[in-house]
Amino acid sequence: MCGIVGYIGHRSAQEVLLRGLSKLEYRGYDSAGISVYNEGDLQVQKVLGRLVALEQHIQTPLIGGQGIGHTRWATHGRPSDDNAHPHSDCSGRFVVVHNGIIENYQALREELTSMGHRFQSQTDTEVVAHLVEELYAGDLFTTVIQVIARLEGAFALGIMAKEEPGKLIAVRKASPLVIGLGDGENFIASDIPAILEYTRETYILDDGEMAVITKDGVDLFTFAGVPISKDVFHVTWDAVSAEKGGFDHFMLKEITEQPTAIRDTLTSRISPDGSRITLNEINLTDEVANTIDRIHIVACGTSYHAGLVGKAAIENLTRIPVNVEIASEYRYCEPIVTDKTLVIVISQSGETADTLAAMREAKSRGCARVIAITNVVGSSIAREADDVILTLAGPEISVASTKAYTTQLICLYLLAGHLAQVRHSEGANLIPDIAQALRALPEQAEQVLQTSAMIEKFARTYAAAKEDCFFIGRGLDYAVALEGALKLKEISYIHAEAYAAGELKHGALALIVEGIPVIALVTQDKLYEKTVSNIVEVKARDAYVLALAWEGDAEIHKHADEVITIPRTLPFLAPVLAVIPQQLLAYYASVARGNDVDKPRNLAKSVTVE
Repeated sequence: MCGIVGYIGHRSAQEVLLRGLSKLEYRGYDSAGISVYNEGDLQVQKVLGRLVALEQHIQTPLIGGQGIGHTRWATHGRPSDDNAHPHSDCSGRFVVVHNGIIENYQALREELTSMGHRFQSQTDTEVVAHLVEELYAGDLFTTVIQVIARLEGAFALGIMAKEEPGKLIAVRKASPLVIGLGDGENFIASDIPAILEYTRETYILDDGEMAVITKDGVDLFTFAGVPISKDVFHVTWDAVSAEKGGFDHFMLKEITEQPTAIRDTLTSRISPDGSRITLNEINLTDEVANTIDRIHIVACGTSYHAGLVGKAAIENLTRIPVNVEIASEYRYCEPIVTDKTLVIVISQSGETADTLAAMREAKSRGCARVIAITNVVGSSIAREADDVILTLAGPEISVASTKAYTTQLICLYLLAGHLAQVRHSEGANLIPDIAQALRALPEQAEQVLQTSAMIEKFARTYAAAKEDCFFIGRGLDYAVALEGALKLKEISYIHAEAYAAGELKHGALALIVEGIPVIALVTQDKLYEKTVSNIVEVKARDAYVLALAWEGDAEIHKHADEVITIPRTLPFLAPVLAVIPQQLLAYYASVARGNDVDKPRNLAKSVTVE
């Protein structure tokens, strides 16, 4: 969640660091700081607040062509100037920036304090700077090797020493870090957008790797100090795609990008004649596929909600039992995994700490195979999984995920169809119809986006005036209602809950009072009458009902106060279209309430700590 940028070369380090950090603001942060080396001095400026506060705080430019910078999302110690990064040792000879968590920091802090070290912050990171100071014997590289041997937890580190100008040390363990390669300059960053303005050539560090970086080159090593070589990763996407493109917020831009994202994710994955799904990136053999007797889908947040839809798709087409597990619980619940268990992990960033840990847990227990669904090439999850299905959504900047969710659904539908084909399940007979319906989704999503004016009116005049809202649905409608409620609460700060509509009489109906908004999803034909009866129940208690239903449904208008319609598709695929009005509702409610849509309070885009 925190952001790291480092630079060494011929440019102004201050400018590069601040521009790079601005590209990482989507990750969420509460403080920011930079350190620039100049004529034997490590200049440090850091402050509570946004980058603009840091820029205002720097009264005199920091001169120099070498530096490290950081945006912090608090884990240890409250947001404050002192707890902001970079952190220094007692003497100011070393500076450190860090993403992740040092799990044994308290023991190290007590040890170092007993040896006379004086701490200025409550962070876990500061122990790294003091440990470097304690162990330094004239060579930063060998000192860092000793330091990381003492650290437990997850860490991406950028380190500089006053005594060793012209050198940056980068370290990666379970927290992402990339190195950008330039001509007479080099970079480090926790994410590629920070350096894309300057270079497309990168090294992506793996766990247990470190680098010594000068302006003229990069040397790569294991944590044991053994030299290694890596292939250069060439970044193909354009920095322009990370700009707002004329929209007021990244979230609205990304909502409107969903037709394109869906189309891109489908491209080349359905045969030209529409008869088969062609997931060529999956190396799951027929032999292994036919021995699978259970599937675990593991994810967090929005990706977990996608997994609930994926469960229904896979079970309906393959008849393989599927469990959907919250990743933060999975590794601690003694999951029953055998060599016949297929594990599917879903993560937008590919760096979600709990999902990565859950995947490793499943592999350690001997699962048959791990398939990852992610949006980021070269991410930790993508590299460690046996197979990867990329969502091809493009960069998603807003903290509230939108196009990542819909493309995750597409990938899950494709995977369900692929498994049905390989296993020759009865569901494989439905593939031509499903493929045709999938191909129609981008155009249908465009049609749904045309309802935005109506949704904006509802949000501004009704939803934004309330502090509570309920979402109800049955079957897949309930699964997508969960995502709608999450979107509303995370960016509008309205208390929103989703209920399986049949559960209303088991407690939730007590909360339905006059005027409370209820968003009712009615797209599952087999459950239509049941859901309508639940709408009648909440209307009898004077709730205000906005229904999401199929085009041409005249009956629903008799029961709901307002109706948003979506084009007809297979009920199986309805979540892709039904979620878009809910995303727009959350967006416009947030705007109406004057919130920071792209950076909701207390949240971050990529959750890289447990």
